[in-house]
Amino acid sequence: MLLTEHKKGRAKKNQTGFHEGQKVALLISDRTEMGFIAVINGTEKGILYKNEVFQLLKIGQKIDGFIKKVRDDKKIDLCLQKSGYKAIDALSRKIMDKIQQRDGFIAVTDKSRPKVIADLFGVSKKTFKKAIGNLYKKRLITLEKDGIRLRTAGVSN
Repeated sequence: MLLTEHKKGRAKKNQTGFHEGQKVALLISDRTEMGFIAVINGTEKGILYKNEVFQLLKIGQKIDGFIKKVRDDKKIDLCLQKSGYKAIDALSRKIMDKIQQRDGFIAVTDKSRPKVIADLFGVSKKTFKKAIGNLYKKRLITLEKDGIRLRTAGVSN
């Protein structure tokens, strides 16, 4: 990226017309050893790596995703979740909603198996741990041996 482009706040220019972090419509078109091939906004193809997919995908399925990276060889890496703090904030809200739906407690911790976390929230264990860390720092939850509890007003640690 050129310095002048950076100063103007423009995304990295490339020949595909897509930029990192851009929200896109995906159509799952094929499955490979590496993951899933998806058609992006009906024009280009990209890949969702299997180690970054935490939900069941089917050929022909339409789903929203994001441009993770546009490589120098013009190939496009995709992801299903936002990256960075926006993703953590969105997941934090989802965790809070789930805790509230279950009367203020969920039996999931940072020690839970990755599959349990992926099945419940559709994210990696690493991302889940960042989100609960975020909620803990904001003093919205307490971490217990067997789960996560919503903090009640007036309780301090």
